[in-house]
Amino acid sequence: MLIRTATAADWPAIWPFLHAIVAAGETYTYPRDLDEATAREMWLLAPPGHTVVAVDDAGAVLGTAKMHANHMGGASHIATASFMVDPQHGGRGAGRALGEYVLDRARAEGYRAMQFNAVVETNTGAVALWQSLGFQIMTTLPEGFRHPTKGYVGLHIMYRQL
Repeated sequence: MLIRTATAADWPAIWPFLHAIVAAGETYTYPRDLDEATAREMWLLAPPGHTVVAVDDAGAVLGTAKMHANHMGGASHIATASFMVDPQHGGRGAGRALGEYVLDRARAEGYRAMQFNAVVETNTGAVALWQSLGFQIMTTLPEGFRHPTKGYVGLHIMYRQL
């Protein structure tokens, strides 16, 4: 598996699974009816942000991640990141590889820590993955997320020093 900088040419492979994940409304705080142009602008970041794709040996996009400073000014030393793995390619290690990549990149760019602002507590696979990569749940906002089938569930803030 190769992780490389995403290009505009990758968007046609990213959009279908990004759209499906967002429309399902189970894991992201994005509007479920997010249109393609807005999604592209939000996901394919201009520098100093960074968007990557994980691709297999045949060049198929397995997943994607974006990273940037979590806040500006005096809090700009904390990074954040977002991840999406194509469900058709789940279980192949793309999420872990993307997570390790953004942690390494954030460290190399001089960030002191990484914070995830909104990890839905029912997204147990992601929570377990982030914990296995050293993240801690700092707090959970009770009923911070409206899940389409489970109702109001908690929203974790997760953190890891670099």
